[in-house]
Amino acid sequence: MGSSLEAAIEWAIKAAPRWMIPSSLSDRVKCGRPTHPKGWERVAHLQDGRHVLIRPLHPEDESLYPSFLDQVTADDRRLRFFVPVKEFSASRIAQFTHFDFTKAMAFAALDETTGELLGVARLHRLPHVNTAEFAILVRSDLKGHGLGWVLMNILIEYGQKLGLSAIEGDVLPDNQMMLKMCAELGFRVSTNPADPALKLAWLPLRRR
Repeated sequence: MGSSLEAAIEWAIKAAPRWMIPSSLSDRVKCGRPTHPKGWERVAHLQDGRHVLIRPLHPEDESLYPSFLDQVTADDRRLRFFVPVKEFSASRIAQFTHFDFTKAMAFAALDETTGELLGVARLHRLPHVNTAEFAILVRSDLKGHGLGWVLMNILIEYGQKLGLSAIEGDVLPDNQMMLKMCAELGFRVSTNPADPALKLAWLPLRRR
């Protein structure tokens, strides 16, 4: 029985795409289901002196979302979701925190003192290519404090660890803060050929 299980795991490791295989199988495989990757917690210090815990987003973080989203302005919601969004349903919020770790990853930024959710960064694997799409949302009163920079850097680091060839994201042309940050981090920013109304920020990655 044990040898059969080990043989099955060995086959899965060889057959699955790199995105689906963690550095340690035990990091994500438990009872046959993916779990949180280990070793991705850290504390960042923002420009205002705030200490922020960065860690993988958990399903139980769903309860933190309503207060977080209430502190994101209507315009910042539009910049993130590309359309005006007045409110989010309970099912939509649940989708934010319940996802397949073999296809996506999300990091939460939490106030180390209060536990409040301050920002979220995501990577979603694009089909048929070794590339992932990024998305970042930061509480509006913390824009310009360096949190977006911290979150983007951990996405880059995570993508490198997975062996992705690049990360990319669509950005509205009037999202000047995001475009400026991407340019400073070395992203190539151009008009999206599939949708001229959007900018495409693309960053090639080196394996670590």
